[in-house]
Amino acid sequence: MMNLLAAEWIKTRSVRSTWLIALATVVVTVVVSLLGIGGLMADWQADLPADFDPTGNSLKGILVGQILIATLGAQAITSEYATGQIVTSLTIAPRRGVFLTAKIAVATLVALATAVVTVACSFGASQAALAAAGLPTAGLTAPDTIRAVLCAVAYLVLTAILGLAFGTLTRSSTGALAIIVTVALLVPALAPGMPGILGEIAGTYWARTLLTRRVAKLGENLEMFASTVVCSPTL
Repeated sequence: MMNLLAAEWIKTRSVRSTWLIALATVVVTVVVSLLGIGGLMADWQADLPADFDPTGNSLKGILVGQILIATLGAQAITSEYATGQIVTSLTIAPRRGVFLTAKIAVATLVALATAVVTVACSFGASQAALAAAGLPTAGLTAPDTIRAVLCAVAYLVLTAILGLAFGTLTRSSTGALAIIVTVALLVPALAPGMPGILGEIAGTYWARTLLTRRVAKLGENLEMFASTVVCSPTL
């Protein structure tokens, strides 16, 4: 298993698109977050809303970043189908369950590193922009901020794994991207306008909605764990 993990890591790091998509995820997320803040900054300075959320506004770029990181997960396997490398991979590791487990492990590692950098850069840059404009900012020591940051990282990692799943099913980057855009953007956006029970199902039980809820619960558990570690007495 360790040899298979090492082989998957070598394949992943040797594909140029892996690092290009990872870099694009960081840059695009930060830029979209800053553009969102910049577009409303004048209104906020004139009349700050009562429900102003500096943390949430700092992470709005994830709406676009999730598409890129899902593509990052998908290309971990679609690149092998595109080049024919999948034949060699399955010859070396004929047990597909073991092969996919190694693939998921490496993809998760890359997605985790990308997600941490993405969320940190988006949050930091946005908070700096808010501070420069004299608007309220969020501190990383606040419980709500910790939860939001942890949830954002977890959401991006799980989105990358979902992208890998779609890539495995479609064996095509284009097909995986089409499904990702539909799942992540189109259905949630159209759900409020869908009639009757169809809209209720799309708004309540759609995969992205359920994933967001699970991630929020995970963030609460991680926050409780972090608080326990920090507050526990030193032996």
